[in-house]
Amino acid sequence: MIGHVASPRLTQYAHGGGCACKIPPGELERVLAGLTGPAGGAADPARPLLIGAEDGDDAAVLRLDGGTAIVSTADFFTPVVDDAYDWGRIAAANALSDVYAVGGTPVMALNLLGWPRDALPAELAREVLRGGRDVAAAAGCPIAGGHSVDDPEPKYGLAVTGVADPARLLRLDAGRPGVPLSLTKPLGLGVLNARHKATGEVFPEAVETMTALNAEAARQALERGVTAATDVTGFGFLGHLYKLARASGVTAVVDAAAVPYLAGAREAVRDGFVPGGSRRNLAWVAPHADFGRIGEQERLLLADAQTSGGLLVAGEVPGAPVVGELTGRGRHTLIVR
Repeated sequence: MIGHVASPRLTQYAHGGGCACKIPPGELERVLAGLTGPAGGAADPARPLLIGAEDGDDAAVLRLDGGTAIVSTADFFTPVVDDAYDWGRIAAANALSDVYAVGGTPVMALNLLGWPRDALPAELAREVLRGGRDVAAAAGCPIAGGHSVDDPEPKYGLAVTGVADPARLLRLDAGRPGVPLSLTKPLGLGVLNARHKATGEVFPEAVETMTALNAEAARQALERGVTAATDVTGFGFLGHLYKLARASGVTAVVDAAAVPYLAGAREAVRDGFVPGGSRRNLAWVAPHADFGRIGEQERLLLADAQTSGGLLVAGEVPGAPVVGELTGRGRHTLIVR
């Protein structure tokens, strides 16, 4: 791109890509078993932890004095695209999304950077940081320093602090039967990023989607009284929906024909460009799902490991397609029709 530093193929320096390099959800839950307490278990009972790690929500929320809550999250990953500036923008948007996903507003961030000093020039690291800075600035969130390490594999992201109204939060355990499900960004980012990593093909629509902030979607959800939501990232649409339905004690019914996809996503999965994380996501939710006649390729797309995806909202958001609904808990936690 004009004005960008010429870059080697950053994706070739990473064993995975973007949120597809997350530790698999089932494995992560086994690691964390017994290490997280119930919400409200903060050391100071006057400042309870309103949202913690027990359900796997997107960010932690702690009540402060004066009717304010503080939001805290951290997110970083290996290169998902080859362009350093775009990778910085994507990683920053992805980290900020965790704050929006719980109904918060980001107010400050810190850079998290791992860089292979002997393999990649410092100028590229600067481009990554510039991309992160520009997206954070668009969110009204200054980056006030950070931390870096010499790392054989490049990694970048943000630790973000936000604020929220403790009476108006979006959380995993607040879904109720009879509520529609809306999705604010199309799926297919994982398979398109896998194709980009393997072939070098560039998908501008995917980059535009990953760099778009979820601020407006979160604002609209809160204005409409929504109480349950999550963002769709490394555990895929089905993985994050499963976590919401499980925490809320409901069943989620998905209308597969209503789910939007980026151009080229179906062709990518057809041609075998499927991240390992997407296959692990599908294996994790499959025992809890009724897929009916939905074929393997469609299942992989629904479980595709997204990077900086949209919000999955238990409610309606203007302009976002309704892709299903929540019902009373049945035999399966997920039903895909």
